[in-house]
Amino acid sequence: MNYYLDLFLTFFKIGAFTIGGGYAMLPLIQAEAQAHGWMSEADLVNFVAVSESTPGPLAVNFSTYIGRVTGGFFGALCATAGVVLPSFIIILAIAGCYKKFQSSRIVSGCMSGLRPAVIGLIATSVLSVGQTVFFPGGFQPENLISFSLIVSLGIFLLTLVLTFRKKSHPIFIICLSAIIGIGAGYLQIWMG
Repeated sequence: MNYYLDLFLTFFKIGAFTIGGGYAMLPLIQAEAQAHGWMSEADLVNFVAVSESTPGPLAVNFSTYIGRVTGGFFGALCATAGVVLPSFIIILAIAGCYKKFQSSRIVSGCMSGLRPAVIGLIATSVLSVGQTVFFPGGFQPENLISFSLIVSLGIFLLTLVLTFRKKSHPIFIICLSAIIGIGAGYLQIWMG
């Protein structure tokens, strides 16, 4: 029972102290998951890809997944409730008084201070996940020119082009990237 309470409280803390959505939560989720031994950094990066390819908010997908893997159905329920409950409570509290305090200098100052912090948290996540995706073996000379790095960079560059130049739909990009990744995996096995 203590395990489920720990799972709930950990994800309650994640839900309560991260502002800016799923990507801003990644550093805290990563720290907590690794501190508790729930998943490795490589597993975390893999699940970011899976979570972005499935419906639902990133934080809910993460909490449900970690809870399910570590504590079964009840673990998934506890972790998901933990991550969702703080937002629910905060929104209920704010909804009633936001209109009244919307023009407040304190509220305006708070929002001005939170926006750059959220961008910083997202940037930290991008760098951390990027390092694991592009250099899973670390920044060693032999890893700087590897098949997986070339494929990862190719998919990344293709995604940038399709997103910014061609305005392709995200579902198309996700499916295309998965197909290229599967093909590259088979090619790597075939090449030996």
